[in-house]
Amino acid sequence: MLIAVLWLASLVSALAVVYTTQHSRVLTAQLVDAQKTRDELRYEQERLLLEKGAWSAYSRIEKVAREKLKMHVPAPDERVLVPNN
Repeated sequence: MLIAVLWLASLVSALAVVYTTQHSRVLTAQLVDAQKTRDELRYEQERLLLEKGAWSAYSRIEKVAREKLKMHVPAPDERVLVPNN
């Protein structure tokens, strides 16, 4: 009887080790995927920040204002002063 109980306990222990090992491998694979996604998102964020900086550069805004919107710096006779009341 004692041998049967010990054999059963060994079998349960072995199955628990197999289950734990497999679960650990699955979690490790998920961690690697999450880290890869994180790195891709960081790269994308850096790229977008650089692009935002390029699009919001003062020289580019001035160029768009002049070319597309036909804006210009007003001459002194075109300026109107509004009183501060």
